[in-house]
Amino acid sequence: MQYKLLVVDDDPLITATIVEMIPDNWTAICYNSINNVNLIENYHCAFVDMHLSNDLNINDGSQFIRKIKVTNPKLDVLAISGDLNEQTMTEALESGANRYIAKPLNQTYIQAVLKQIESYFELIATSQRSVKNHSDNWIGKSEVFLNLTRQIAQFKHEPGPILIEGETGTGKEVAAQLLRSEGNKPFIAINVAEVPESLFESEFFGHVKGSFTGAHQDKMGLIEAADGGDLFIDEIEALAPQAQVKLLRFLQEGEIRRVGSQQVNKVNVRVLIATNKNLEEMVAKDLFREDLLWRINGKKIEIPPLRDRSSDIQHICNHFLKKLTPFKTISKDALTKLQNHSWPGNIRELKRACEKIVSLSPLPIIRAEDVENYVILTKPIDTGADSDLTLQDQLKHVEKSIIERTLQKYQNVETVCKKLDISRSSLYKKIKDYDINWK
Repeated sequence: MQYKLLVVDDDPLITATIVEMIPDNWTAICYNSINNVNLIENYHCAFVDMHLSNDLNINDGSQFIRKIKVTNPKLDVLAISGDLNEQTMTEALESGANRYIAKPLNQTYIQAVLKQIESYFELIATSQRSVKNHSDNWIGKSEVFLNLTRQIAQFKHEPGPILIEGETGTGKEVAAQLLRSEGNKPFIAINVAEVPESLFESEFFGHVKGSFTGAHQDKMGLIEAADGGDLFIDEIEALAPQAQVKLLRFLQEGEIRRVGSQQVNKVNVRVLIATNKNLEEMVAKDLFREDLLWRINGKKIEIPPLRDRSSDIQHICNHFLKKLTPFKTISKDALTKLQNHSWPGNIRELKRACEKIVSLSPLPIIRAEDVENYVILTKPIDTGADSDLTLQDQLKHVEKSIIERTLQKYQNVETVCKKLDISRSSLYKKIKDYDINWK
């Protein structure tokens, strides 16, 4: 894909330097003044000098940034200047610049910034293809969604570890897939909650034949399998204390040793980590190591809950409906009902709702009354919460109520896991966490 870069600088030497610096897939359109700049052009990024005249007391670059942001509010604008005065830099950001780059320009840094912008547009294109091709991917158009996409693009080429936080069902693994290294590099995913504590070391680091009972042959661990690529560790909060120590040691040293072996091997693995818990709270309760948290939360992505981007529900619903049936559409009233729901289970819960609504609706158009046939959606759950409880605590109460009611209705773990779309280990963990007595 070819990208267009707008460059506005009164120094022809600077514009010529930028033209030489940018990658081949970028085309620079340069102006030495703000006069006659084509603002309608579909630019992917803009470099704007702060002082476009000889008077260093006039930040006319900021005035131009405000102007171009009116035409294209989502355009990445980089203010460039040799003036590192704090007031000048602050004014540039307030006018709409995404970042401030000091002169003389550094080619490595410029290319890294442009690479991030390329990744952003690639992810947006992925979102559009998801709806068109009916594949489960990355969907949305809200400002919250676009800001999240931009953050993922910024971290895509960064080394790890990268921590992905978000409630259950928000799409943390999808975000990890979007972060994955380019090319045919390996991407290995593992849910910690599904790995017994006794098998952690063997699963992650591997073992040699005869190292323990049942070790009939050498086995490569997940970390070694991900060498040169990414290892995605989901539900890190379920990691046992001793396993946390071993993971921390690997993150610090970048080395592994198979169980039963004396040989230490260096590996090049970027680690992506996800959690639906507040790890700071777990540290305070001595449930998670503080030094491990320090090691993994330097680069953090927070996936917002669906209720914080309700305008995306329409696009997500249409995506699921097209996958489920080509013969039905959804009415505005039905969409309004879906948008007004809090969706404690987020996108995963919405997907299940769409599946049931499609099966219940008798007409080609899904109506508001069809939505009301979705039991969990229409029966408000008494949270038992008062105004002193946080939103997170109230959502936990809702989740507990849903699990209790589903367990009472079906009395079968496999059926409950299928209905709630969670793993057996996750269900047992939630039963334990919420102290649910159902048998």
